[in-house]
Amino acid sequence: MSHDTVLPAERSAHGSVSATRVGTRTYRGTNERGATVLIGPEEVPDAFSPGELFKLALAGCAGLSADRVIARRLGDDFGATFWAHGTSDEATNRYTAVDEEIVVAGLADLDDAERAKLLDLIERSIERACTIARTVREVVELSTTVADVNGD
Repeated sequence: MSHDTVLPAERSAHGSVSATRVGTRTYRGTNERGATVLIGPEEVPDAFSPGELFKLALAGCAGLSADRVIARRLGDDFGATFWAHGTSDEATNRYTAVDEEIVVAGLADLDDAERAKLLDLIERSIERACTIARTVREVVELSTTVADVNGD
């Protein structure tokens, strides 16, 4: 058997993902739709570390959670980048804080009231719909800020 063969799981169900060894300390993550991501330490080119995937899950979940409310105010073609910043504490080998930063193009084009309402809706959408943030918020200090692409 090849070292990169996906071994079947007895409890695999809708939503299950797998990480299959493809080399020394390197795995290929796969979902049921066939999407893949390379997982490995920082030394492996083109791979995400598990910590990067953790932060990416937070950023991606925030983006998916807020997408509709932002599109309703700024249009379907709005520009946005959802960031997750944080480094692990080497002494405890865990993340103690992650800071989400959402940069949205066009916030400065809104008047103060519209902007405040949108920022509130973004925050509430993420709080309500982001399963990843809801899961880790009790364990990791997670903060979110929203800024315009121009830094306003």
